[in-house]
Amino acid sequence: MSFKENLLQKITIDKMAKQVIASIGPVESGRKVDKKTMRSLLEMVSYTYKRKRDLDLFIEDVDAEKTRIVVLDNDLAIYHTTVYDVAMRKTPTVKEMMNPFNVIKILKDKDVVISKKEESVKTIQKECIDGLDLSCDESDLDEIAKDGTASLEREYADGVVESIDLFAEILGYRAPPKAFRIGHHKIMGALSQKESGEVLFGPMVLYSIIHNALKLIETQAGSFDREKLEFIQNVASGKEQASSEGPYVFQYLKEIAIQHSVNF
Repeated sequence: MSFKENLLQKITIDKMAKQVIASIGPVESGRKVDKKTMRSLLEMVSYTYKRKRDLDLFIEDVDAEKTRIVVLDNDLAIYHTTVYDVAMRKTPTVKEMMNPFNVIKILKDKDVVISKKEESVKTIQKECIDGLDLSCDESDLDEIAKDGTASLEREYADGVVESIDLFAEILGYRAPPKAFRIGHHKIMGALSQKESGEVLFGPMVLYSIIHNALKLIETQAGSFDREKLEFIQNVASGKEQASSEGPYVFQYLKEIAIQHSVNF
């Protein structure tokens, strides 16, 4: 796949992992893990699915005596042991529970559990991303800028947003905190925070989905600075001049990306 396709895949993987983590809650909450999305993540890596007793298992190496095994349940535990051992610990038979050594294993699984819940999701997320070639050169960045420009000229909002998201991923730009949000706008920018707690945002890209207007503000603004916040609103509404507009915004992002490390 091309760099653009691989980067879009990384963005998708990150969103899926975030969705699964958001679905995890404490036992008493009664919340259920998003197993469907987690299953999709597991299917992206080379784990083999196996149904054992009433367990959904994903096995890293089916030929190994002991291997990493993910149990698709609310704990999302990753074990390093055998399939039988996982089955015995998770769903023991009466006969198995009669063995005192098995009882110890059932009650205490720290000897074989590598991780659970959020950490397990992050492990699988990393494995998915590690399988992608995210190296690129200037021609790859130029392709993203050209695709964004073409979408802007055709007033194809989804294409514009896709190019913004791709550059945002490369540059580490993030969605704006509440103080910087503007209705019906796609906004991405550099995000940091002072020791005082004030959020700093910028440079930032603003795309009006309704008016198909793409703008750039190169300066940084603080969340406590009312004048700067008002300035951003005025740029979005056309009352103030942006640092750059239209296709030139994609050219700016491309030039910054060239200077930035693009190997993830």
